[in-house]
Amino acid sequence: MIWLTGRLAPDFKTIADFRRDNGPGIRQACRQFVQLCREIGLFEQALVAIDGSKFKAVNNRDKNFTPHKLKARQQQLDQSIARYLADLDRADRDPSLVPEERG
Repeated sequence: MIWLTGRLAPDFKTIADFRRDNGPGIRQACRQFVQLCREIGLFEQALVAIDGSKFKAVNNRDKNFTPHKLKARQQQLDQSIARYLADLDRADRDPSLVPEERG
């Protein structure tokens, strides 16, 4: 995309206005992206190697999901997205918080 636009980039005010005007849509897109990454296995918590040993099957509490757990996880995702957007808004108000561009 950078090549197609000839290194054209919006200034911070344009980006801030876009986020302000499209907040609910951005949150929904972030939520759907995180869910997609989980569904296709991009987010993993651990790497497991199996050496042929026999293991007893256990219904691990961390691996089963009830409607209540799913709702709580969705709320955590919403809070995480809101915190991220708040950090971006803070950076918009105080440009000194934005790191300098590296070439």
